[in-house]
Amino acid sequence: MFLKTVKILPETEKSPAFWNDRAQETLKEALNTQVLNKNTAKNLILFLGDGMGVPTVTAARILKGQLNGQSGEEYQLEMDKFPFVSLSKTYNTDAQVPDSAGTATAYLCGVKANEGTVGVSAAAVRSQCNTTKGNEVTSILKWAKDAGKSVGIVTTTRINHATPSAAYAHSVDRDWYSDNEMPSEALQAGCKDIARQLFENIPNIDVIMGGGRKYMFPKNMSDVDYPGVAKYNGVRNDGRNLVQEWIDRMKDQGGHYVWNKQQLLSLNPKKTNYLLGLFGPVDLPYDLERNADSDPSLTQMVEVAIRVLQNNPNGFYLLVEGGRIDHGHHEGKAKQALYEAVEMDRAIGRAGFLTTTHDTLTVVTADHSHVFTFGGYTRRGNTIFGLAPMVSDVDQKPFTSILYGNGPGYKLVGGARENVSTVDFAENNYKAQSAVPLTSETHGGEDVAVFSKGPLAHLLHGVREQNFIPHVMAYAACIGQNRKHCVSGGTATCVTPPLLLCVLFKWLVG
Repeated sequence: MFLKTVKILPETEKSPAFWNDRAQETLKEALNTQVLNKNTAKNLILFLGDGMGVPTVTAARILKGQLNGQSGEEYQLEMDKFPFVSLSKTYNTDAQVPDSAGTATAYLCGVKANEGTVGVSAAAVRSQCNTTKGNEVTSILKWAKDAGKSVGIVTTTRINHATPSAAYAHSVDRDWYSDNEMPSEALQAGCKDIARQLFENIPNIDVIMGGGRKYMFPKNMSDVDYPGVAKYNGVRNDGRNLVQEWIDRMKDQGGHYVWNKQQLLSLNPKKTNYLLGLFGPVDLPYDLERNADSDPSLTQMVEVAIRVLQNNPNGFYLLVEGGRIDHGHHEGKAKQALYEAVEMDRAIGRAGFLTTTHDTLTVVTADHSHVFTFGGYTRRGNTIFGLAPMVSDVDQKPFTSILYGNGPGYKLVGGARENVSTVDFAENNYKAQSAVPLTSETHGGEDVAVFSKGPLAHLLHGVREQNFIPHVMAYAACIGQNRKHCVSGGTATCVTPPLLLCVLFKWLVG
C-alpha cells in the first residue's frame, strides 16, 4: 500500500537562527496587534465549523499543507492567520457534552439553551410544544436585519438543520424539519415546523443557500434533480410549496431561486436582491464526492453570498456553516471530515479577499468538538491518514494515527482488533478504529477555539461562555442591545466609551 514518504528534515531547520528569526518576525506581528482596531463593524461574518474541535483544526492544517506539497505541520490555515484566538465553553444548560442545537442558540442568540432546542431559552423543554410561547429568543441575524443590514445563511447541510435554524426559528425540537416530522399534538397546539419558519419568521432573509429541498415541497412531489428517487420526494403534509411561494413573493423584488451550480454562477450579483439556493434534497454531498459540474462548493456559495450582500451600503451579517465536518466524524470517516474542514478554510480565505478588516469583523469557531484524535508518535511529514510508526505492544498490530474514542469503526476479526494493514485505510470512506462500538460517534465536551479579526476582534479573548460571541459581534456593529456606546452621523463614529467624550468629539467636529 502506498504511503507518503516521510520528508527529510530541512537543512534550514537545523540552524538556531532559522527559529530565532521566525520568532522575531512573529514578535513584530504580535506587537502590531497592540494597535487595536476600534472601528465600527459594517459587516459581520461568522464561520461555524460544525464539530471542528482543536484536534480537527490541527489535522486539517496538516492535510491542507500536504495537499500543497508541504509536510503539513508548519502550514498556516486561513483561520490560523487571524490575530486573536480565544476559547469557548460549549456545554448546554442541561448537557455537559452539547449538541448542535443548544450551542447554535448560544452563539447566535446570545443565550445558553437546552440540547435539541433552537431559538428558545432554557425554560423551554425539548419536544413540548406548549413550552415554546414566551420563551423565544432572537438571533443576531434578526438584530442585523432590524438595523437595516442585509443578512444571509450559507450551509453545506439542509438549511433547516440545527445550526442555521437557530438564526431564524423558535423550535423546541431541532428535528421538526417539516410538518411531516412533527407529532399531531404539536401541530394542533400551533407549533410551526422549521422549514415554514424559515420563510415566515424573517420573511426577507436576503441570501439563503444550502440543502433541504424535500422539506419545502408537498408530499410525493418529485425532486427536480432526482425525479425517480422516492426518498427525495417532497414530504410536506400541508400541501404547501414553500419555494414557489417564495418565488411568487420575490419575483418583482429582484429575487432568484437556483438549485444547481450553473444557475448560481450565472447570476449577476449586482442585479440580485434576494437569493434562494437549494442544492440538494437533504444535505449537500461531501466535498470529496461533490459533482464539480453541478454542485457548488462552499467557497463558491460564500463568494456569491458576499457579492449579493455587498449591494447594501449599510453592510451585512453572514452565517456560514461547514456543517458536514460533523457528519464525517459521526460516521467515523475522518477523511471526509477533514476535507470538509479544508474546504471551509478555503471559503474563509475567499471571504477575506472580498472584504477588509477595516470594516468587517470575521469570527471562526465551532459549536462543539468530537472524540477524534491523532497520535502515535508519527514522524514529521507522515500522511495525516497514515499509520503510526509502531505496532501495539499489546496485540502486535499496526494502528492508524487517527482514532476515535467511540463510533462505528470498532471492529473485531476472530475476536481480536482488526489488522488495519489488511484494509485500505486511505480510502475516502474508511472508518477509523474506535475504542467503543457505537452506530454514530459522539461529540466531545472540551472547549473550542474562537478565531477573530477586524473591528473589536480583541474583545473575543480568554476563556468565555459560548453565548458571549454574538454579544461581541453586535457590540462591534452597534446593533441589537449594544448601541449605547455608538454615536453616528456626519463624519464621526464613536465605538468606544465613554459616551460623553464621543458626544464632545462630535460637537467639536460639527
